[in-house]
Amino acid sequence: MAAMGVQGYPAAGAWSSGLCDCCDDAGGCCLTFFCPCITFGRIAGIVDQGATSCCVSGTLYFLLSAVTGLGCLYSCCYRSRLRSQYGLTEKPCADCCVHFCCEACALCQEYRELKARGFDMSIGWQGNMERMGKVQGVATAPPQMYPGMSR
Repeated sequence: MAAMGVQGYPAAGAWSSGLCDCCDDAGGCCLTFFCPCITFGRIAGIVDQGATSCCVSGTLYFLLSAVTGLGCLYSCCYRSRLRSQYGLTEKPCADCCVHFCCEACALCQEYRELKARGFDMSIGWQGNMERMGKVQGVATAPPQMYPGMSR
């Protein structure tokens, strides 16, 4: 387990868990083993901050993997973006090498990382923003009171 920083979040530069710590999150591990496209879609939805949906990213990943066997080329780009967003180190080797050599472990690690940073992976970006009270552009007005019936 990596060093934890302020408020229990992982310290800057450090991954919250190692590449081979897949069994630390049995649910995420099973999801990745049986449906890696769902795991990837959820990761991409959070990393993209809602710009693309989980379904679109997961479907594209599935098609790339099924047709070419190279879904890892798509997913390694998201590992790089995730690292960039949180200042994580590129280890144990380059992102593309990690995904090419051990795609499942890389996806599990990224999934655990986002969970460790407070995301509920099953509700997507928008759901997490609502849960955290950070929804932008949504104005709520108090209910209006209408007078009683009149003639």
